[in-house]
Amino acid sequence: MFIDKARIYVKAGDGGDGVVRFRREKYVPAGGPAGGDGGRGGSIYFEVDEGLSTLFDFRYRRKYVAKNGESGQSKNMAGKDAPDVVIKVPPGTLVKCDETGELLVDLTEPGQRVLVLPGGRGGRGNSRFVTPTRQAPAFAERGEPGEALWLDLELKLLADVGLVGYPNAGKSTLLSVVSAAKPKVANYPFTTLTPNLGVVSLEPGSSFVIADVPGLIEGAHQGVGLGMEFLRHIERTRVIVHIVDAAGVDGRDPVEDYYKINRELKLYSEELWACPQFVVANKVDLPEAQDNISRLRAAAQEDERDFYAISAATGQGTKELMHTVGHLVFQLKQKDPVVEVVDKIVVPRKQEPSPVDDFSITKDNNDYVVEGAGLERLMRRLDLNNEEAIAYLLNLFEKIGLNKALADLGVPEGATVRVGELEFEYME
Repeated sequence: MFIDKARIYVKAGDGGDGVVRFRREKYVPAGGPAGGDGGRGGSIYFEVDEGLSTLFDFRYRRKYVAKNGESGQSKNMAGKDAPDVVIKVPPGTLVKCDETGELLVDLTEPGQRVLVLPGGRGGRGNSRFVTPTRQAPAFAERGEPGEALWLDLELKLLADVGLVGYPNAGKSTLLSVVSAAKPKVANYPFTTLTPNLGVVSLEPGSSFVIADVPGLIEGAHQGVGLGMEFLRHIERTRVIVHIVDAAGVDGRDPVEDYYKINRELKLYSEELWACPQFVVANKVDLPEAQDNISRLRAAAQEDERDFYAISAATGQGTKELMHTVGHLVFQLKQKDPVVEVVDKIVVPRKQEPSPVDDFSITKDNNDYVVEGAGLERLMRRLDLNNEEAIAYLLNLFEKIGLNKALADLGVPEGATVRVGELEFEYME
C-alpha cells in the first residue's frame, strides 16, 4: 500500500533534575556540596533512509516520545543523558508543523539527519550554586521540560521523469516496458490508483528514475479525481513525458486531451507547466490513431515541444524515446549545484531567554505583577518551597534591577508583588 501522508506526535525528553547532596566521608566532618547535574533528555531526529519508499510505517505508530534524562547523583556525578529517537523517512519527505502549516525541513538527500526537537537540558546540582557567601547551598534545579509537537509528514516522490496523461492513455504499460516495474495494467480508467516508480537503465552506469502518476482529468488542480493528491508527486521532476491516447479508444479527442492536461498543469503550477515536456502519441499500432498523429505533432510543435509516436504495447519507438529523455535528464543533472549533506540541523531552536532579559511590571488591582520569559523559565526550575531557593531568587532580583524598577515605580511598602508563582511583600 502506498501511503504518502501522515500525522505524528513527537516529544523530546525532559532533562533530569539536579540533586542536593553533600560529601559524607570518614574524617571529613564538613564535606562540601556534591550534588550532580541532571542528564539531557532525548532529542528527536529525522533521518533519510533510501530503503523506504512510503510513509506506511506511520500508519500504525503515531507517537514518538524520547526518554527523560536521569537525575544527578552524589559525588558530583551527572545523570545519564537519555538516548535520542531517530525517525527514518523516505527521500522526498516534507516535515511541517501541524498547528501553523510551516515547512520545517525538506528531506531529500540520502543519509541526511535533522534535529527537530532538542532534549530538555538537565538541572544543575547544588554544587553549581556555591559562592563565597553561599558555601553549602541546599537547593538545586529541576530539569528543563522537552518540547512537543504534532507534525505533518508529506511525501513527494523523487523522480527524474514524470509520466502524465489521461487515464488509460498507456502510462503504466510504458513504465512496465521500459523498466523492471510491475504496475497493475488493465483496460479501464483509473487502473492506477497510486504512483509507481521505475528505473530506466540505458547502459551500464547510466539510468534515471521515472514515475507513473495516476491519470489526471479535467479539474485535477482543484482536487477532482484526487488530482491534488497526485499532482504534487511530479513537482520535483526534471522532465515530463505527456502520454496521449492517439487512437482515442475511450471516445475522447486526443488533441483536446493534450490541451486539457497542460491546462491542469499550468493552473496547478506555472513552473510545472514550463518544465521540459515530451509529447508522446501512444497506441499508434491501432488504425484509429493514424488520423490523429499529424494533429498531435502540430499541437506539440506549436508549443515548441518534442513529439514522439510510439506503441507501448508493442515497444515501437520506446527505446528511442527513453534515450532522448535520458540524455536531457543527464544534461539537467550536470547543472545542479553540489548539495552538502549536513549531519545535524536544528529546525528550529528557540532562543532561550535569560533572567536578565527585559521584564515588565503591571498593576493588578493592588498587586504588582512582574512578567519576563527568562524569569518564568528560571522559576519553573526551582523549588519555591525551599527557603534557600527563595533567597537565591531574591538576590537575583537585586542583580537584574528588579528591586530598583519597583522602587522607581513608586511601589509602596507592604504591597504584594507577584513573580510567577512567587508572591512576597515589597520592602525598600
